[in-house]
Order: sequence, then C-alpha cells, then structure tokens
Amino acid sequence: MQPTYRPSKICRARKCGFRARLKTRGGRKILANRRRIGRKKLAD
Repeated sequence: MQPTYRPSKICRARKCGFRARLKTRGGRKILANRRRIGRKKLAD
C-alpha cells in the first residue's frame, strides 16, 4: 500500500497558487477577501 498524500510543489502551485487564483472569477474573489482580512500570504 502506498501513502495517500504525496506532496508535489508544482501540483500544488498549479491548483492553488497565486496565478491559478487570478485565472478564475471565484479565485479573484478569494484573493480580494484575503486582502480585506489582511492576510500575510494571499496564496501558496
């Protein structure tokens, strides 16, 4: 049996990175909300 979580930085960045967020309307909304809260990190 193999481990269920095999982290890959590239996979993660493509799915939930800053550029991925900017591509969709919902993603831009997420960034706007995080900016409003004042997050130190907006996306991975």
